[in-house]
Amino acid sequence: MPHSGSQLLTQAQAINEALSVAMAKDESVIVIGEGVPDPKGIFGTTLGLSEQFNDRVFDMPVAENGMTGVCIGAALSGMRPVMVHQRIEFALLAMDQLINNAAKWNYMFDGQNSVPLVVRLIIGRGWGQGPQHSQSLQSLFAHIPGLKVVMPVTAADTKGMLISAIEDDNPVIFIEHRWLHPVSGQVPQGHYLTPLDKAQIVRQGQQVTIAAFSYMVLEALQAANVLAIHGLDVEVIDMRSVRPLDTDTVMESLTKTGHLVVADTGHMTNSIAAELIAKTMETGFHLFQAAPTRIASPDFPVPTSHYAARDYYPGALEIVRAVLNMLCIDDHNINENIENSLSRNTATDVPNPEFIGPF
Repeated sequence: MPHSGSQLLTQAQAINEALSVAMAKDESVIVIGEGVPDPKGIFGTTLGLSEQFNDRVFDMPVAENGMTGVCIGAALSGMRPVMVHQRIEFALLAMDQLINNAAKWNYMFDGQNSVPLVVRLIIGRGWGQGPQHSQSLQSLFAHIPGLKVVMPVTAADTKGMLISAIEDDNPVIFIEHRWLHPVSGQVPQGHYLTPLDKAQIVRQGQQVTIAAFSYMVLEALQAANVLAIHGLDVEVIDMRSVRPLDTDTVMESLTKTGHLVVADTGHMTNSIAAELIAKTMETGFHLFQAAPTRIASPDFPVPTSHYAARDYYPGALEIVRAVLNMLCIDDHNINENIENSLSRNTATDVPNPEFIGPF
């Protein structure tokens, strides 16, 4: 269906609109999750849906594994459930259903049945929520054949990718970073689809390719702007999807830059950043002018302490340091200016004053 015009929406509003558009278009779409009809509406993403579609918006008991089974059954029966978890950790209680049923069903029944299920999972940190509420586990889900795993960044992509996920005939893990919920952008009106398997170049450059996932796209863009002040031209790719992983777009960029930095929100070891580097090295080793670099979280649990968290999360400064090291630039004045311009004056687990707790 064609769309006309656009409007300025936050990512949270874009999610809400995507759900509304999908539910209005298809009566088989239902939304279910813990707190979906609550006054805060899952960070505002489900506000008003229960009034608009009161017979298709359901609160959910604290029984993640059982309710995921119910949603899989509903999908097999012709429904298109959108299941919402306020934390990605809550989905760990339903891994048996997701891995052994949802992901495998189409394969085990030779394509005769599918599970059109979307599972919205929210990642990100804030206010000392620590080891059990701040994890980025996308690589865990991406390891499972049969699951698509996406991490949209812009409001426009978020709306289009969520509608695409809902209309997909197989399970999609839809991962949102809480720090992106308040970020606004122009969003097309009406129904439209954004591919679930295609990265997007969000900044053109000639010297270094930065392939970034989720919130790290914003950090990469900030790093690129600071580097540009010092005459360094980097390209930034919003990877959008974790599985399928669009290596073609990265390879095309590498043919131009010869340098690769991958920025991820997950842990360093066995990360999707490591997988992307492995894939590009396997087929494009000859393109690299220097060893690629991963930017990711360290291999230990997220600290609760604000003071410990200050040195835990990588960001624009770490990306800039990686680029300078890769290009063998060791200029004291440049390094000092960059360090000063990217120094943090606020807690690293609070993105901006407009983002308020406790969630």
